[in-house]
Amino acid sequence: MDSRRAEAAAPYARLDVFLAETLGCTRSAAKKLIDDGHVRLGGEPVKASRPVAQGEVFDVQIPPPRVPDLTPQDIPVEIVYEDEDVAVVNKPQGLTVHAGNGNYSGTLVNALLYRLNGLSSVNGVVRPGIVHRIDKDTSGLLVVAKNDAAHLSLSAQIAEKSCARVYLALCDGVFAEDAGRIETYIGRSSADRTKMAVVPAGKGRYAATNFEVVHRYPQGYTLVRFRLETGRTHQIRVHCRHIGHPIVGDPVYGGKRQKFNLGGQLLHACELTFTHPRTGERMTFSAPLPAHFARVLDALAAGEHAAPGGKA
Repeated sequence: MDSRRAEAAAPYARLDVFLAETLGCTRSAAKKLIDDGHVRLGGEPVKASRPVAQGEVFDVQIPPPRVPDLTPQDIPVEIVYEDEDVAVVNKPQGLTVHAGNGNYSGTLVNALLYRLNGLSSVNGVVRPGIVHRIDKDTSGLLVVAKNDAAHLSLSAQIAEKSCARVYLALCDGVFAEDAGRIETYIGRSSADRTKMAVVPAGKGRYAATNFEVVHRYPQGYTLVRFRLETGRTHQIRVHCRHIGHPIVGDPVYGGKRQKFNLGGQLLHACELTFTHPRTGERMTFSAPLPAHFARVLDALAAGEHAAPGGKA
């Protein structure tokens, strides 16, 4: 049993939210730890819904992970960097990051179990090594933890906003501003609980996204660089929909998927920066646009420079 102490540097509305951010695990995993009696305050068990006061210190017992039911699979995935603590992966479009909804095969985790010699256990047996994730149909970089110490360090960096994540997206319409900042609250859509939406304050979690226009295409599209300050589910996709410029190819939030015969949204995690958990070195990685994304930009550029009457 792994024993830890979690001290609250600020007040929280719920214990499970505080614990999830502190341990770098999902809220459901934190709630299970609490409900199973593995979290105590002053030797007494606590409830997941209790508020947390600044300065409170909780004793956390993390049970050893059971042997996962996941099977290592030889799924092609690019390992951009690897050492004894971390790995940086360039995930292709169409690959789900971890198991869920009864599906325990064909995921990035299955590929990592095959290719890496060890993954952290903080996030449970179905999400070993996963510190943060990107959507199935989003491509690009994510960092993977190979041990629990690395996982906790990386999770803290994400919570403290010192881990920088930059994305490129092709959006419908022409952005009027060259740069800007989108600030909203994001929560479950009241119309469709499978979707996220911009909601009133108090109904969701604060979300901030910075954007910078890279190129405007006369065909009515804009290539945009996005930098996340928070990491809410579907954040960039929801924010783009909110400002009237959904990502091209997004089947959920209104992009023109049929326009270029795409398999999903043109959203790519192109740059990732973090501090190495062991050495303290500041590390930055980049990944070029995947072929399906570059193909669309090439077609737009060809149309942009074509003679009058030419076709993209």
